[in-house]
Amino acid sequence: MTDARMKFLIIVPHPDDEVYGASGTLMNLLEEGHRCGLVTLTRGEAGRTLGLAEGPEELARMREVELAACLEVIGLTTTPGSVHEQHTFPDKYLKDQPLEALIEVAREAMTRHRPETVLTFPPNGSNGHPDHVTTHRAVKAAWDALPENDRPVLWYYASDTPPENEDLLAEWLPPNIRHDVASRVVRKLQAIACHRTQALSTVDFIRKVPERIVLETFYAVE
Repeated sequence: MTDARMKFLIIVPHPDDEVYGASGTLMNLLEEGHRCGLVTLTRGEAGRTLGLAEGPEELARMREVELAACLEVIGLTTTPGSVHEQHTFPDKYLKDQPLEALIEVAREAMTRHRPETVLTFPPNGSNGHPDHVTTHRAVKAAWDALPENDRPVLWYYASDTPPENEDLLAEWLPPNIRHDVASRVVRKLQAIACHRTQALSTVDFIRKVPERIVLETFYAVE
């Protein structure tokens, strides 16, 4: 069944931010016939190269190819009506950009696609990454500015495992939504593996929160 509204929209800063915590949920919704979307704010050019790229521009090109392969595995770019929108804000330096520009990107995407649910990072950015925190601020401000009747449901990535860092713990929001995506685990791992330049991030994720490979958890703002 295809709804006129978009079912699910993810707004995140980096290529790969879509895959670890939400790709199983995306697969389920897409296979049910729903339109979904992804807005990626940066090209990820400031990430670790792992010796695979000689500099930021080459890394950005590699990550563009990796993300395209990942979204094909997930089914986002092969499902009619679903979209990926790539922006070119500077990776690692979102906090130095005019916040209004980021808010406008988020507001415009929500207004144009009219999603039922928007997913982004929580106030502490999950791991404190400045780009994650800034993206949260922009999406939350855009959401707050919408007329109440036009607001989508707002979700944040969430984990049952409390942060060890006290500053992150102060803004920790435990999940109140859980999706069992065990039936998607083979494709999810394949999608994760498309992000070859992010191998260390993959290892860290599996080491710290392995349960989130098969159980995707979110915090719904009430």
